[in-house]
Amino acid sequence: MVLNAWNPVEPANGGAELLDGYSRTVTAVATAVSPSVVRIDVEGVKGQPRPGRPRGPSEGVGSGSGFVFTPDGYVLTNSHVVSGAKRIMVTLLDGRKLPGHLVGDDPDTDLAVVRVHGPELTPVAFGNSSALRVGQIAIAVGNPFGFDCTVTAGVVSALGRSLRTQSGRLVDDVIQTDAALNPGNSGGPLLDAQGRVIGVNTAMILPAQGICFAIAVNTASFVVGKLIHEGRIRRAYIGVAGQNVPLHRRVVRYHDLPIESAVFVVSVEPDSPGARAGLRDGDMIVGFGGKPIAGIDDLHRLLTEDQADQETTLLIVRGSERLALPIRPSLRK
Repeated sequence: MVLNAWNPVEPANGGAELLDGYSRTVTAVATAVSPSVVRIDVEGVKGQPRPGRPRGPSEGVGSGSGFVFTPDGYVLTNSHVVSGAKRIMVTLLDGRKLPGHLVGDDPDTDLAVVRVHGPELTPVAFGNSSALRVGQIAIAVGNPFGFDCTVTAGVVSALGRSLRTQSGRLVDDVIQTDAALNPGNSGGPLLDAQGRVIGVNTAMILPAQGICFAIAVNTASFVVGKLIHEGRIRRAYIGVAGQNVPLHRRVVRYHDLPIESAVFVVSVEPDSPGARAGLRDGDMIVGFGGKPIAGIDDLHRLLTEDQADQETTLLIVRGSERLALPIRPSLRK
């Protein structure tokens, strides 16, 4: 029996040209954007391990990624990369090492802005994450495990995901992608086929493969503006510790509630807006400002800066009563 030599099968219907086009797109984006992507090395507070590095004997150290988004040296990265760092060093593609200064960070969205000073900095352009479509090209550039300027590519796998940050808050409108991310990619850009930033890479699910997340650039645009001007994002608070609980069907029917769960008040901070409104331990919050509250995340979404010092109504169930408490949220200090 004579075996025929293996012959490669030519892609049908111009497949080779399509592959070349895809390769050209990724190559062009990587070439254009890589000078904007930086490596961020940090020395953290004593005993605090940093992402991507083992714990040191006396001080936590770590590394991550970021990218220059203004010509005068503002760098966007993840809050968890730089928060608490005593020293920040930013390394550019050309090998320059510049000291970084933390302008501000927002753990609730896992975003931070660092400032560096140096000539000939190359900023990257922001895109529009609200115009994204599932299946379009997504390209990530970063420094996983210290391998500088690593490029991976995939697609936008899903839109509108929610992701819980280390602060406990839920971030909405998160992009899911299968572009490979690893420790050290955090803070790097997720890009479209035109080389515009569509997200800030922030998390992966281990041990899953191909399930990674990025904070949408439209969220980042709002946050960086606030961080540059004020150094932080200000949000309203009412001074309540709570947990999500289901509501008994009889309670839902009796009070004609549009939701079947609520926030059970575990404790109320003394002299807080909640305490001044008369909120008590054991109350169940079912509405705020005329909108239903099915859980803590609903309450967090509504407690924006605009709500601070504005009187509104907190709807609660206390025993068999439904009460409307006037409340004036304060800015979180």
